[in-house]
Amino acid sequence: MLEGVLFFPVTPFTAAGDVDLDALRRHISAGVDAGPGGVFVACGTGEFHALDLEEFGAVVRTAVEAAGGRVPVYAGAGGSLGLARRFARAAAEAGADGLLLMPPYLVEAPAAGLVAYTREVAGETALPVIVYNRANARFDEHSAAKVAQVPTVVGFKDGTGDLDLLARIIPAVREALDGTGKEFQFFNGMPTAEASQPAYRALGVTLYSSAAFAFAPDVSLAFHRAVETGDQKRIDALQRVFFHPLVRLRKRVPGYAVALVKAGVTLEGLDAGPVRPPLTPLAPGEVEELAAIIAEGRAVLAS
Repeated sequence: MLEGVLFFPVTPFTAAGDVDLDALRRHISAGVDAGPGGVFVACGTGEFHALDLEEFGAVVRTAVEAAGGRVPVYAGAGGSLGLARRFARAAAEAGADGLLLMPPYLVEAPAAGLVAYTREVAGETALPVIVYNRANARFDEHSAAKVAQVPTVVGFKDGTGDLDLLARIIPAVREALDGTGKEFQFFNGMPTAEASQPAYRALGVTLYSSAAFAFAPDVSLAFHRAVETGDQKRIDALQRVFFHPLVRLRKRVPGYAVALVKAGVTLEGLDAGPVRPPLTPLAPGEVEELAAIIAEGRAVLAS
């Protein structure tokens, strides 16, 4: 079972647009040294949507090597059904410990179709699967309970922010699994998850993905400690000067949830390169704004 802060690394690219595996190795090694509970590579922050199958396999292998067995490594898989199966197999072949199942490509799907999609992709490998509830892959309590009963599905990551629905999904899944002995985890998968984590925690959801960990692991871990110990003063301070400003900057342009993190990694000394189209980079003034936000977060830690 996963615990602690979950690290979602970026996928560095060279100026020519190729995957920079050396930079990726350094990025993941440094991140694992900082102490996350797991690495989720080639997922949303890692621009899964922009990687071809060969690049994906190389990225996952590099992540597995860099993690060195210190923490589990999960890899993204999704898109059209045929490609999702291939990505799942490639992740297993590259040594991943599990899969984060991303939404299917483009189409709006009924709940029954999402259950079938999950079963088909999960059936490609023996890897544990975490289902990502977001975008055009939105489960209700009945379909969530069904996918939770798929043998290899071990988690449900919510990226919708619909806490009313999640409050129905959680007991529905628990009831479906009652008596089976199966371990199952729920995750807060919202962009800049820390901003909403107190609300998710009130529902019993203690795990969350941290985009900020990729470029400011000290701030990310300090916030996690504050949440775990109930240090409301520090929670409020970091929300006010770091996480809420990040949310405001992220919402300015579609795709900034990735571009912002990549800019942060580069600001911290590792050139992560550009984002791939259709994403766009932060403007120079916004990079300066991000640097100021990071400085404000660290000022709270020093106070």
